[in-house]
Amino acid sequence: MTDTETSTPPTSLAQLSSRLVDDARNLDAELIEVDLLVEQAKSEAARHVARRAAAADKLTALQKGGSTEPKDLLELSAQLVTLTKRAALMESQVDVLEGKRRALGRYRDAVAEYAAAAGMLPRAGVDGDLAETDPALDVVPDPDDPVPTAVSRMVMSAQEDLRREISRAMHDGPAQSLTNIVLQAQIVERLVTRDPASAHGEVRQLIAMVQQTLDATKSFIFDVRPMVLDDLGLLPTLRRAARERGRRAGLTVEFDSMGQDRRLPADLESGLFRIVDDALAAYMGLAPDHVSLKLEWTAQVEVRVAASRTPLFITEAPAAAVVAPDPKKKGGKEAPVDELPPALAAMIEERLADERDAAEAARLQAIVILPPATWREIQTRAASIGVTAELLDEGSQLVLLTEAAPPEA
Repeated sequence: MTDTETSTPPTSLAQLSSRLVDDARNLDAELIEVDLLVEQAKSEAARHVARRAAAADKLTALQKGGSTEPKDLLELSAQLVTLTKRAALMESQVDVLEGKRRALGRYRDAVAEYAAAAGMLPRAGVDGDLAETDPALDVVPDPDDPVPTAVSRMVMSAQEDLRREISRAMHDGPAQSLTNIVLQAQIVERLVTRDPASAHGEVRQLIAMVQQTLDATKSFIFDVRPMVLDDLGLLPTLRRAARERGRRAGLTVEFDSMGQDRRLPADLESGLFRIVDDALAAYMGLAPDHVSLKLEWTAQVEVRVAASRTPLFITEAPAAAVVAPDPKKKGGKEAPVDELPPALAAMIEERLADERDAAEAARLQAIVILPPATWREIQTRAASIGVTAELLDEGSQLVLLTEAAPPEA
């Protein structure tokens, strides 16, 4: 398939099916290449770790033996720095490649499923299955029926938006960090030849930078597609997402799960995770004081995400307590409101109105409202996977409800 063919949207079901089959084959080839790269990276990382351990042992032996040969110590220090840098970089590369392998595998499986489904459409039209299933259909689909241009354009636009987002995130995150690591390694390399004593501190800083970059890369992979979602399911993934979101925002997310959790269909788990993660991120961006995530597992799965702020309480005594009338008293010490002087009654009513306004303002200030744009995206995604989404408490609580098979006895 030429570049022109791949850049042109398919105009028929047959072309779409053929394009998907070709994409699946290309992904298979890429997966084989990535597997080879992973094995090579693991071998290189293991080799560098072994050499680094040997160099460290040799350096320790020389120092304990009282060796004062600066040349030997200098060479071993430089070798140790280089091997540490290479081992850390290779380990980071292994993690990145394994994440890419898993992502490509999931993408390849999805493309293969779509290709199989698209390949069945023409056969269903020829056999007349669609007409038997829905007698209201007047026209049986033809294999060469064109795919609407608007649909093709939307699919390609979504793919490009996703590639653009991932590329920008990689450039601003791991790529920048790796550049800083290279610069730090060059500084260490210069110090090793000039001032070995100062190089030790720079080596520690280099190791810290590598570890920080590795953690950031793992977080990036989790944000793109958490591997724990495929391995363990929805509950552990949401627990980790709540913990990570809370750590970044400096806030502990209250997490609770009731009932026996279980695996759900892959598309449902993925969709629920995205909805909840987007809701957590949106609420966290509004600086709440309290955030909670609760799941309830029955014949249905119910997920609740809520956020709030600590309300501002009114500490002054209410104005009504100053002149509260009591009809039961007959001593004339307290007069009914309608018998108060007009000016005093107006002043009391004004104070009561101010207190009501202050109480309402405090109540509204405590509400953390899910942004409308996020709510619209959640509604669209929820509808696409058959999840009921509801916004309660004036937008401060998101409730998701979906059918799920009950746990096996």
